[in-house]
Amino acid sequence: MSHTMGGNSFPEMIMRKRDGGQLSAEDIHTFVGGVKSRTIQDSQIGAMLMAIWQKSMDNKETMMLTKEMMTSGEVLHWPEEWTGLVVDKHSTGGVGDKVSIPLAPALAACGCKVPMISGRGLAHTGGTLDKLESIPGFNIHLSTERVKQILQDVGCFIVGQTETLVPADRVLYAHRDITATVDSVPLITASIMSKKAAEGLNALVLDVKFGKAALYKDMDSARTLAQSMVAVGNSLGIKTGAVLSRMDAPIGRCVGNSLEIYEALECLKGRGPDDLNNLITSLGGYLLQMCGRAATLEAGQKAISEVLMNGKALQHFQEMLQAQGVTADISRSLCSEKAEYFNHLRRAKHQTELKAPDDGTVLDIDGMTIAVVLHKLGAGRTKPGEPINHSVGAELLVDLGQQVKKGQSWIRIHHDCATLSSHQHADLQEALVIGSGEGFQNNARVVEFIQPI
Repeated sequence: MSHTMGGNSFPEMIMRKRDGGQLSAEDIHTFVGGVKSRTIQDSQIGAMLMAIWQKSMDNKETMMLTKEMMTSGEVLHWPEEWTGLVVDKHSTGGVGDKVSIPLAPALAACGCKVPMISGRGLAHTGGTLDKLESIPGFNIHLSTERVKQILQDVGCFIVGQTETLVPADRVLYAHRDITATVDSVPLITASIMSKKAAEGLNALVLDVKFGKAALYKDMDSARTLAQSMVAVGNSLGIKTGAVLSRMDAPIGRCVGNSLEIYEALECLKGRGPDDLNNLITSLGGYLLQMCGRAATLEAGQKAISEVLMNGKALQHFQEMLQAQGVTADISRSLCSEKAEYFNHLRRAKHQTELKAPDDGTVLDIDGMTIAVVLHKLGAGRTKPGEPINHSVGAELLVDLGQQVKKGQSWIRIHHDCATLSSHQHADLQEALVIGSGEGFQNNARVVEFIQPI
């Protein structure tokens, strides 16, 4: 097995990066080629990832890595008349983050084309695909021909990464997971942006989370990642902007796959919780402004808000469900005004309510703690490919800033095991922070907009 391609040996390149040097365009081309063709050994991939993690990459290197990964497979192309309208959003992951599910059809209702390629949940973060698969019949594996047809007819789809799209990322992603190099800014940037660029987008908004239940705990680290992705996106010719949003308490009131579909549908019927609506209208409004469908951010937010209230977004969602394999009966039933959701979505065998230990104001609800307990109850997976229990989840029965009385139910856990352990019970109770209302911060999710460069 050859160690060289185009005259550059893999050990030399690893050494150069390890010693803080820059990789040339040829080096990066050779490395990604070696990853894709499997001519580079696993140990060498791991060594290069660790060298990048330790010494980082400048904007130029990150840009070249993204471009090489993007062109390692198929790049989607759309009809000429859609130019300027092909948009998407990406979130860095959180707890209760079901934003994509109402946002894609809302953008389609505003005249955009949304080719959303999503991921599965891993560790404490939920995956959009897992949520959608809790709807009977929903199919995330579609051919390129089929997705083009759906985009033409419906205006949006949400599918999984295909075998032919950015194959180099699948290899690198799996290695990052096992080599403790997941949280490298250039590697995250290249992984996310190569997939988005391969979608053939005109505009992209990134929802970069910070807080206790996010990859980055503080705002400055989140801003560094956002700026890296915005710079790479714009230099690839995609109008890219980002928002920094708080990720401490869960988004909305529901966490867990089936329950988040129920909440997403409520949102599409104009009945969603305020913080969820705020995120959807902020991200959607920003995209409409970036792609020229709205003159200002405020006008864009208003347009998204209107299609959520008047049923147009819901109509696109119903069409998307049917286009992706859900029967007309089920999709009609779920989207009806007085839907009995759990006639179709799986409900857990048991529900347990926990009580507030004191009187006071709800100051915080730790989303990370809730996610970790739900993960152990079967809502998440520890390694790719593991099955998950779609019915496990939690419903918050109180809002931040609300006054509660001692003994009042504050959360309902949906579980299939007979009872929650005393340990789980204690952990969940610790997630609730009650105090006097002084100094309570409002729970606005979006903290900052980062403009396209």
